[in-house]
Amino acid sequence: MAKIDRFEDLIAWQKARELTKEIYQVTRQGAFARDFGLSGQIQRAAVSVMSNIAEGFERNRRAEFHQFLSTAKASCAEVRSQLYVAYDVGYIDKATFERLLHQAEEVARIIGGLRVSVEKQRDAGK
Repeated sequence: MAKIDRFEDLIAWQKARELTKEIYQVTRQGAFARDFGLSGQIQRAAVSVMSNIAEGFERNRRAEFHQFLSTAKASCAEVRSQLYVAYDVGYIDKATFERLLHQAEEVARIIGGLRVSVEKQRDAGK
């Protein structure tokens, strides 16, 4: 397996970036765009996913990277929860909800796998 030198090369970060872009596009439309509270909160949560992956990677310490991945995964859950609110109040239709929920779940699974890998490396280094 090739060594990754840049956070931009992590699939988890790439997928989180795609999710963030989609969240921004959806929150800039219709009534969702006028709900500054929810739109801002879900945007911040999405940005938090990719930012925590990047920041943790750049710390160059497995223990810290593991912790930041845990935070990124938790932010994914926050995005998912807020998608339910957006759907329940009619800001997004069912197809958009399901598509974004699936994307967020995929990002969370990838982060979870990366976190397990980092944990194994961390524990092997002790």
